[in-house]
Amino acid sequence: MKGTIEARKSRWVDFYDLKKEPSQMFFLRLPENEPVRPLPHPDKKKERIEWIWEHYLNQMEKTSWLDDDSIPHLDMLTGTEIFAEALGCAVHRPEDAMPFALPFITEASQVSAVKVPGLDTPCLKMLFDMADELRKRGGPEAVFRMVDVQSPMDIAALMWEKTSFFIAMTEPEQIEAIKELAAKAYKLIIIFLEEWFSRYGRGFVAHFPDYYMPEGITLSEDEIGCVSPDTYKELFHPELVKLSEHFGGIGIHCCADSRHQWAGFKSIPGLKLLNLNRTSKVLREAYPFFGSDIAQMHIPTEGSWPITWMEPVKNRVVFQVDAKTKEEAIELAPRIRQKLSNQGNK
Repeated sequence: MKGTIEARKSRWVDFYDLKKEPSQMFFLRLPENEPVRPLPHPDKKKERIEWIWEHYLNQMEKTSWLDDDSIPHLDMLTGTEIFAEALGCAVHRPEDAMPFALPFITEASQVSAVKVPGLDTPCLKMLFDMADELRKRGGPEAVFRMVDVQSPMDIAALMWEKTSFFIAMTEPEQIEAIKELAAKAYKLIIIFLEEWFSRYGRGFVAHFPDYYMPEGITLSEDEIGCVSPDTYKELFHPELVKLSEHFGGIGIHCCADSRHQWAGFKSIPGLKLLNLNRTSKVLREAYPFFGSDIAQMHIPTEGSWPITWMEPVKNRVVFQVDAKTKEEAIELAPRIRQKLSNQGNK
């Protein structure tokens, strides 16, 4: 098993290596027969740990018989609220849905009072406590799935009441406050991830979707759908560049209508992988636009790509294919591997 996982990690390293010819990776998705995921509430810490561990064991068992490119991982089960909460937001935790941060900033004058917390703040400490327990069980070779990291500007948008937040972006005297708040979120991300990587290693599975990163950072960037390219360039782009440079690369998830921001994304140094969640029509335009120097793992809103769509490509692409049963997955895997291998030789 160790050799299988190391071979998969090696394929991912080659996949990102721009000195090598573009290649393609694939995941085979199967219905999962396991307990319902517990919601990421503080009072469900024990249930979360047990679910994560059982999920990991199920993935390890699947790896023994399915030859795709997935990496078994300890899925940390977090929501979008964790850094906003650490910076002062209250959190609403519905009984039947994911938690979300409640904004408390309504004007620029409130930003200066926001303090960057230490890692002993309860919502962050619990994540490290959970991860430490899971590391004891899985050992140093177990790979974690990264906690949900929103971009600094997206964290600021969670903390600042949304209507006044976007209005503030149009008022020069308030833009500095927006930058100050995002800078505090940026600092917290740096502090948290430096400690995370020092404890658990620099290789990890992204928070969404579940691709492997040998190093770097992954995050969500969704507020850019609501702003102009000029606003993106001033407020969003610099922090993405700094994060990429600091951690040695970046992977970005975006489910916003961001076609007008593609040029900005493409110009981020060290952008390793881009995930867009849009219609298949839009995604077909993305592949040639971003070319072969940026890996792409897009998800059509209509569902996974069918195997019949895997026409010859020269991009670095991660495909996802659905299988209804274990038997179908076992039969599909070598066919897909061969198809992608043949494409690479064209």
